[in-house]
Amino acid sequence: MTHRVAIVGAGPSGFYAADGLLRGRPDLRIDIIDRLPTPFGLVRAGVAPDHQGTKAVVRQFDRLLAQPDLRFAGNIEIGRDLTWDEVIQSYDAVVVATGMVVDRKLGIPGEDLPHVWGSWRFVAWLNGHPDFRDGPDLSGVKSVAVIGNGNVALDVARLLAKSPDEMTKSDIVPEAGAAIAAAPIADIHVIGRRGAGEASFTTNELAEMGRLARAVSVADASVLTAEAPAADPTPERLRKAKNIETLKRFAAQTPGEKPVTVHFRFHATPTAIRPGEVELSTGPLAADLVVTCIGYTGEPFPQAESVFPVGWARRGPSGTIPTNRADSHAVAKQVIDFLEDRDPKSGPDILPLCVDAEGWRRIDKAEVAAGAAQGRPRVKLVDWQALLEVAQGD
Repeated sequence: MTHRVAIVGAGPSGFYAADGLLRGRPDLRIDIIDRLPTPFGLVRAGVAPDHQGTKAVVRQFDRLLAQPDLRFAGNIEIGRDLTWDEVIQSYDAVVVATGMVVDRKLGIPGEDLPHVWGSWRFVAWLNGHPDFRDGPDLSGVKSVAVIGNGNVALDVARLLAKSPDEMTKSDIVPEAGAAIAAAPIADIHVIGRRGAGEASFTTNELAEMGRLARAVSVADASVLTAEAPAADPTPERLRKAKNIETLKRFAAQTPGEKPVTVHFRFHATPTAIRPGEVELSTGPLAADLVVTCIGYTGEPFPQAESVFPVGWARRGPSGTIPTNRADSHAVAKQVIDFLEDRDPKSGPDILPLCVDAEGWRRIDKAEVAAGAAQGRPRVKLVDWQALLEVAQGD
């Protein structure tokens, strides 16, 4: 008899944890449990659909799904199909890799208006998450306010600004792509409450904003005197210095040179949202759509000796997908050390009927085939019932 480990959450941190566990203890039996019938979590539903290079990490995870002692158990929700107590009592250790997928609130009047969207909800719609099939009405959107100064804000602005031709090699949901292409968007405002020197954009993602076919990026005059904070460690200081250089180039460009203008606004704090307008500390700004990109929170999970959070569930929503590898491997070592002097539990398999790895491969095959017909990486199934029917097919 060997130890059994449950990993709740089939995103990057969960798969990296499985990899670390199998490297240290190849005899372990591991179940990766997810409420969705599809694996890969944030990579599938949260990474921008035009960043296919980032999404390619799933090839590593697919290889793990072929391991004989690793089982994918999709379409199983803790709280609906199983309780946390059942999971904790039935497995020798439980790794919580549920991430954080609840948009943080600004805490200002008007943020619950229908034209205000959190970035998780917005990007999940673009990516075909079955819980977010309906997107915002873009038919009358001329001006967009994107609130935040990180890479997610850049993702939202870039996806709204790109031309249909630039999106042809993405896996954006066709309906979402068509809605963006048809929208009369002329201005996108990326709004930060602090200065350019404090923005957390990564260098490549910011530079990409200067290479868009139908959009010109401009920046307010405050960037001309911005400096990278001297107290930052060297890599951070260099990143911020390069960002400031890029923003200075944006400041030299003219709004309206292309059909869409992306405005980088700094030292502007949102104080209220009204229909068609955001009130900033610098004054009112026209906005038919508001997307908040200010981070995420997560659902609570049990605290117990045999429970080990990993990834965002452990450290909060920070870092990139590769960051999770070292983090998850470190947690995997903690799990292996915990199991070392403990006898394996006995008992029945508690997992109900689920979408297994073969079911996922049927979904994957169908999506890739649909994408090939359109010259795209894949066209995702976005309906719960359709996903389950394909997974359970012959």
